[in-house]
Amino acid sequence: MSGDVFPLQSPLDGSALAPVVATLPREIAELVRVARSAQIKWQALEISERVDALAPLARRILARAEEIAELLHREVGKPIEEAALAEVLPNADLVDYWCDTIEEALETKSVELDPLTYPGKSGRILRDARGVIALITPWNFPVAIPLRTLVPALLAGNAVVFKPSEVTPRAGALVASLFDGLVPAGLVTLVQGGADVGRAVVEAELDLVVFTGSVPTGKVIARACAERLIPCSLELGGKDAAIVLEDADLERAANGIVWGTFSNAGQSCAAIERVFVHEKVAKEFTEKIVNLTRALSSADCAVMTTKTQKDKVRAQLDGAIAAGATVLAGGAPGDTGHAFAPTIVQMEGESGASELMTEETFGPIMALSIVASEDEAVERTNASRYALTTSVWTKKIARGNRLARRLKSGIVTINNHGFTAAIPAAPWTGQGETGYGVTNSAHCLSSLTRVRFVLEDKNRQKRELWWYPYTPVLRTIAFAMARLKGGDRGFRRITAFFQLVPAILKRLFARG
Repeated sequence: MSGDVFPLQSPLDGSALAPVVATLPREIAELVRVARSAQIKWQALEISERVDALAPLARRILARAEEIAELLHREVGKPIEEAALAEVLPNADLVDYWCDTIEEALETKSVELDPLTYPGKSGRILRDARGVIALITPWNFPVAIPLRTLVPALLAGNAVVFKPSEVTPRAGALVASLFDGLVPAGLVTLVQGGADVGRAVVEAELDLVVFTGSVPTGKVIARACAERLIPCSLELGGKDAAIVLEDADLERAANGIVWGTFSNAGQSCAAIERVFVHEKVAKEFTEKIVNLTRALSSADCAVMTTKTQKDKVRAQLDGAIAAGATVLAGGAPGDTGHAFAPTIVQMEGESGASELMTEETFGPIMALSIVASEDEAVERTNASRYALTTSVWTKKIARGNRLARRLKSGIVTINNHGFTAAIPAAPWTGQGETGYGVTNSAHCLSSLTRVRFVLEDKNRQKRELWWYPYTPVLRTIAFAMARLKGGDRGFRRITAFFQLVPAILKRLFARG
């Protein structure tokens, strides 16, 4: 593959970006082999040793804060402040969280066994490393998203073959460099390239694929993994909604929803794309969000990272307008550059069925709809194929919690939106075409580790009750135990006990 798969100009101003060398697909198999060799040795370490190795990562991230933010500014086009707040500070917290909690999360759990049924036996549940994990990540948060998997995966004893988006290969290289000297060579393996490299990674001898990206690509990966019976963890996008109830604090709701819609130019699976506002406050709320949106400066706004995404978002906007929607702020961008003004569109007429309401937009457009009741808002929110996050804006927290239970979303926030991906203890997950992956919290270890059960038997009898031969005495034992465990009550249960004891003795010592 030639190097022209990677963008060579900044979306911000067209300035030159450093060249990147692509990995050849034929090299992937050997890189995975090296990763597996490193993983075997890494997994053999005590968890505390792995923690000691990775603990300095937090300090490294903070020490390189300006470098990280500047690179994201140039390669992705987001404001430096946004880059620092979303992709530097939370990741230091992420490392600290996992270093503090991983030993407890992987702690061996004892299993209680009935001493009557299983005499002399004890069991325990262990969590082993999955092995070699493929991590394929998108371009919108090219530092934060990979670290949310890399850190717990490594602490759990895995190796990771990491393929960042071909749109942000430099940010991917920076992420990989954070681990230099902290972990053995080969444990974090960076591969660079486009779809052909991604395909080679998925087809390699792996133990798990973790993918964040589009629904079509996620489905291709899911099918490839299913053919080989290896698991995959998928986060595939969103069509997030905000519900503004008639009792909301409209000042807070307006500020929060404008930020939740337009930060990173809406290029987030958790960006608000649909707003359902109660008719009683629709006029006042609309005035507030329009004024706030028009007041945003160019310093507040990220640009669209790719021209392809800019064109897709513009096409959705044009389709909604053709179907009757009204532009309240912003509007279609020019043909040159990557800028796209924050845009509010009031959905009217047939525009409610347009792609702007049904497909993921991934751009700076807020689709505003007026609803007559909270029931209508919930119904329209749940109508989406996606179900990642939803926010409910109300002064009555109990009401917000009642609505949260009715929403399909994997994450529901009351009087806030979209920031919980920065909380390492909070699971990040969804339903429907958002996929079934989980990042953050101990719940992500269900995919990053394998569960193993170990049973120890100190029973010194020559045989178990249930071993051969099958005899009338064994039959008596089985049905007496059923009655004793609750199949009967009162006198029949007492009778079962007196049948069971001599039968067990006969079975164990007289081969009955």
